[in-house]
Amino acid sequence: GRHESSKGWPSTAVSSWLNGALFTAGVAPWVYAESAYFAGGGGAGPIVASADKFAFSDDSRTVQPDVLSTATSYLAGAANSGVAAYFAGGSTTSTTNVVTVDKVTFSDDASSTLGTGLAVGRTFLFGAANSGTAAYFGGGTITGGSGVTDAVDKFAFSDDSRTTLSATLSTTNRFMGAAANSGVAAYTFGGLGPSGTVDTVDKITFSSDSRTALGTGLSAARRLNSGAANSGTAGYSIGGLEVATVATVDKFAFPSDSRTTLGTGLSAARRSMGAASHNGTAMYAGGGYEATYTDTVDKFAFSDDSRTTLGTGLSSARQYVAGAANSGVL
Repeated sequence: GRHESSKGWPSTAVSSWLNGALFTAGVAPWVYAESAYFAGGGGAGPIVASADKFAFSDDSRTVQPDVLSTATSYLAGAANSGVAAYFAGGSTTSTTNVVTVDKVTFSDDASSTLGTGLAVGRTFLFGAANSGTAAYFGGGTITGGSGVTDAVDKFAFSDDSRTTLSATLSTTNRFMGAAANSGVAAYTFGGLGPSGTVDTVDKITFSSDSRTALGTGLSAARRLNSGAANSGTAGYSIGGLEVATVATVDKFAFPSDSRTTLGTGLSAARRSMGAASHNGTAMYAGGGYEATYTDTVDKFAFSDDSRTTLGTGLSSARQYVAGAANSGVL
């Protein structure tokens, strides 16, 4: 891989907790450090190839260099929790759209690039995963910026092979958020369709890869929003652009798919951020654009949907960041 971090096990015999797994020093735990990753993106500074990694145990941040095969923005992320993160598509400094899919193995943070990438280069796409089974990347602006697609590519985790679904999004779409109820369905939130910004929520059922549109969409037509989920409980559409940028967080309860809007939204109106979840505990929304680029990371506790802001944000203020998380095996 391009980068491999040392696990750094201590040499003396001590016992410590890591991700709820008790281990004796000198012996690797069964479960690797659970963390959120925010990869790529750009701002006032250059587009980056690194990922900021936030350990769920204490929300501390480390920077993983060269996680992406090249500096990339406008990309999407998804994760096979407990195994690896996948970062797909986007735009580099030299290429308008790429088909690249980079894979980050959670056990050692080593990166590799899949032999088979997206079916077509695209930016502003969504990413979501049926953890343990497959990642889905869809929509977006296709190669050369010549149009927008409704296609959805699926990558099987067993061998990282790609197929393209026969069921597509309800319209050609880009700039949407996405989240997944692992084992059940992926959801895309809003976006920019051929007739303008939409409130549509498309649902892709994993058992059949069929797509339906929810009867209740977002609380308003919105694009450049992000998505995250507390798998088994609820999915969230976070921030975005309506007529103006908003701090709104819409919540869709599983399995009813009913929508409410949180009383407390983001700490500031924000769009184009990354998002990731510590399943069962909290979701994180990092970076994006307010009145300028920001490094802010907001954290929403799933127990009561209350929001705090981390003392340490991203390593640089930037937007169009891709989020993914290791929450252990879902």
